[in-house]
Amino acid sequence: MAENIYTVQGMTCGHCVSSVTEEVSEVAGVRQVDVDLASGRLTVTSDVDVPEADIRAAVEEAGYQLAG
Repeated sequence: MAENIYTVQGMTCGHCVSSVTEEVSEVAGVRQVDVDLASGRLTVTSDVDVPEADIRAAVEEAGYQLAG
């Protein structure tokens, strides 16, 4: 089990959180997604190490960007 933490930029409301959660949840291997609107923190729990590029692509698909 792996846990990775990212920061998402541009989220302003609950709908933003839902969009990011939905897209990241569809990434292969992802087991749980937790998004905190106030901090922009995205915590991804997965069965295996999921490449950051896959998480970045899912966040961008939702219309947002990872910091860094």
